[in-house]
Amino acid sequence: MKAIVCTKYGPPEVLRLAEVEQPVPRDHEVLIRIRATTVTAGDVRTRAFNVPRREWLPARLYLGLTKPRRPILGLELAGDVAGTGKAARLFRPGDQVFAFAGFGFGAYAEYLCLPEQGKKARDGLVAIKPSNMTYEEAAAATGGALTALSFLRQAAIKSGQRVLIYGASGSVGTFAVQLARAFGAEVTGVCSTANVDLVRSLGADKVIDYTKEDFTSTGETYDVIFDAVAKCSPAQSKRALGQGGIFLSVHDSTSIEPDDLMAVKELIEAGKLRSVIDRTYPMEQIVEAHRYVEQGHKKGNVVITV
Repeated sequence: MKAIVCTKYGPPEVLRLAEVEQPVPRDHEVLIRIRATTVTAGDVRTRAFNVPRREWLPARLYLGLTKPRRPILGLELAGDVAGTGKAARLFRPGDQVFAFAGFGFGAYAEYLCLPEQGKKARDGLVAIKPSNMTYEEAAAATGGALTALSFLRQAAIKSGQRVLIYGASGSVGTFAVQLARAFGAEVTGVCSTANVDLVRSLGADKVIDYTKEDFTSTGETYDVIFDAVAKCSPAQSKRALGQGGIFLSVHDSTSIEPDDLMAVKELIEAGKLRSVIDRTYPMEQIVEAHRYVEQGHKKGNVVITV
């Protein structure tokens, strides 16, 4: 099968298209023929090994000391079930699915095996694709949506609360705005000038252009502040929290539950969540896609068709 392989850390040019062995599903796994995947910030950081100094050693031990231990990157995907292990019962060949590949990556390929019923998100999660989404839209609706959902769950948002999403135009941010709105919150999004209309179209009640205004200096306070890009000063942000308010950062750890992908599917089919796709590239242009995402200005998601 064709796959994009990353055999050393470095710039986008270390990625190359290659022929590799097609995986075979184990007893409780499904074999997915991938139709679309994405380029996430996590893929870019892994390829470049761009991690904070304090995380350098554990990251090297997990990802690979001298080169990537898992040379096929890719966290998000959508496609068709091409086969199942002999003990798999939840899916049948031909089922259209979307999935989070887990921390083993592997979505930059024509095929990937995942457990049919993931017990932990790090091992991968699979669900029937939302009926109202294309493969490209569904692939983009896994990692970012799951991350946003897991963080906002910590805040136990109640109807009428005031929620601010910093970095509201990125993959996690676009889903966070929609989720907070679906939970009944009054939502303020923070983004650049170019993305104000986009964030407003996602349901934000108010949008702050950070190039013109500092949300911590407006005098407004919020019940929840979620930094969806890990670029917000926690100390300064907490000045804008009301009494008992909660500050969350995507940089912190969170827990994605096995049923969360089904919850995302239900919200999508109810018309409460949609994917924002900035650009779409064919598999052969993976270098250009990584180069674009690395600039840090993508709107929502960048999709790769396989």
